[in-house]
Amino acid sequence: MKINSRLPDVGTSIFTVMSKMALDYGAINLSQGFPDFMIDEQIIRLVHRYMLEGHNQYAPMPGTPALRKAITNVIQKTYGRTLDPETQITVTSGATESTYSIIAALISPGDEVIVFDPSYDSYNPAVRLNGGVPIHINLNGTDFSIDWQEVRAKIGSRTKMIIINTPHNPSGAVLKEKDLQELEKIALEFDLLILSDEVYERLIYDGIPHQSVLRYPALAEHALAVFSFGKTFHATGWKVGYVAASPALTEEIRKAHQFVVFSVNTPVQLALAEYLENPEHYLGLGKFYQKKRDFFLNQMNGSSFEPLPSFGSYFQLLSYKNISSKPDVEMAEELTKKFKVASIPVSVFYQDRTDNRLLRFCFAKKEETLEKACAILRAL
Repeated sequence: MKINSRLPDVGTSIFTVMSKMALDYGAINLSQGFPDFMIDEQIIRLVHRYMLEGHNQYAPMPGTPALRKAITNVIQKTYGRTLDPETQITVTSGATESTYSIIAALISPGDEVIVFDPSYDSYNPAVRLNGGVPIHINLNGTDFSIDWQEVRAKIGSRTKMIIINTPHNPSGAVLKEKDLQELEKIALEFDLLILSDEVYERLIYDGIPHQSVLRYPALAEHALAVFSFGKTFHATGWKVGYVAASPALTEEIRKAHQFVVFSVNTPVQLALAEYLENPEHYLGLGKFYQKKRDFFLNQMNGSSFEPLPSFGSYFQLLSYKNISSKPDVEMAEELTKKFKVASIPVSVFYQDRTDNRLLRFCFAKKEETLEKACAILRAL
């Protein structure tokens, strides 16, 4: 049978490849972004309780009313924005499904979508699968900031959407207030949609406030903000996220969402709704992960690797330019196979495969895991 692939250049994701390589070679896995420590036992007990109570059938397509209400309460407390849980919140099967459903619902064949590289690997394929045209713009190579003049220059008659990601994966950079103000001007001037990937909203450090699109009323009318409980509560395998958007945009998102997954597992939704009633469960996460970032950096003191600033997410970039001139994919493979520490080469996040000899390490790990990995890295 002849198959006409719609993604002929796409293979297995680098995250799967590096995690498998780590497993095959017995390496410490700091590549794929997932914690190696237990989640809060309280939320596990809540899920179990709701299962025992019989909440094991389909949830409503937009999400359980209890969770959507809890989400709007958190958004009000965090960003001072009042949303209607019935018409502005949609619970999804993780942030990746949020992103895909948004693009599937709102991007038509030929529509252009601006993507900033290095970028998360699902953006480009989701746009292309739905007939859109990704327009890639490289972030500043030093601090991963956006050149808004370049953005304006790339906007044309077919431009429909801009995708932003803050805190940023893989760099750990964060957008500032002036960035959101400029984005708001551009969205209004050119009547653009903004897909705002904010899955690391709680993982932000050094006293920096998270600049959500929800903080800016005019921008919020054009925006679709994506969040992840998996990232927030260290439970990436649960795949539960949500989208906050205007009623008109939410109506369109749900048209796609209902045919992608229909609904998200019921007992976890109900458990999350109850768990969110205590703000302490999410307000302290920045300090929690900042300690892990600082521990990782302290363990790397004396190393020939050079860390770049990480202000958010649970990733730390390290430059190996003082160690080797090898391409980053080759370097990541050698580190995994020979030295038993797995990372992600940053060039894979670029459409043009820009290689600045940077590797991404996940510090969402137990201290003993980080200590063992850093001891190996320091010796290089």
